[in-house]
Amino acid sequence: MTRKIKKENFLKRGYTHLESLLAPQETKDLLTLYDELLADKSKTAGLRSDLAGGGDQGNVERITQIMRPSIIEPKLLAHPAYSRALEWAQELLGKDIALDFDMFINKAPHTNTATPWHQDAAYWINMPDKRAVSCWIALDQVSEENGCMWFIDKDPENPIHPHQALPNGGALYCETDANDALSMPLSPGGCTFHDGFTLHFSRGNITSSQRRALILNFRPESMIQLQRSQGIDHTGKREFRNKNVEE
Repeated sequence: MTRKIKKENFLKRGYTHLESLLAPQETKDLLTLYDELLADKSKTAGLRSDLAGGGDQGNVERITQIMRPSIIEPKLLAHPAYSRALEWAQELLGKDIALDFDMFINKAPHTNTATPWHQDAAYWINMPDKRAVSCWIALDQVSEENGCMWFIDKDPENPIHPHQALPNGGALYCETDANDALSMPLSPGGCTFHDGFTLHFSRGNITSSQRRALILNFRPESMIQLQRSQGIDHTGKREFRNKNVEE
């Protein structure tokens, strides 16, 4: 599939994918940095949370999220994943697109906890230019069984759904008809790109292996500067776009 077709699919449907963004050795190099931060709860304190909401699983993180890991480990920014994803993001949405923030999300083995249906735009506050794209990079073989991404085609007539928050610091979620959802299994180094208004979801990990992913979030440079002027740098407590969202 050509770049032109991938761009057309992204603009129409709200998502597309690449079979290979990274070479095998590049993926291994990235995993070395990833695993060091994943194992170090002290170094990642304050940027780390369990998107599952915590509470009944003791100290087991079912869906570990580490926000802005490149602040802790600047070597990440020099990895080819960042420059190649940026090139694609600019191809999809324009040359003024820049990296807003990065994050790690890992689903631990045998935790079987889904990331519920949601739209990233539910987190946005006062964003005049709504162009945005997230690159979800698989660092393991990802399948429906361990938590690959699922997408529903973007609906221009219903751009943002009402969202609620899972308890105890969990992620946002919304109700939707998922009958037409499409799964995106990937090999290590493959990736998906999705728009901020695209509904997406992943099942829990029922396998004996980790499901590690690096997510790079891009938007116009002017909107990044606007966020920073409002004190939004994706390191603190998140506010929500929807007035009907409950914390």
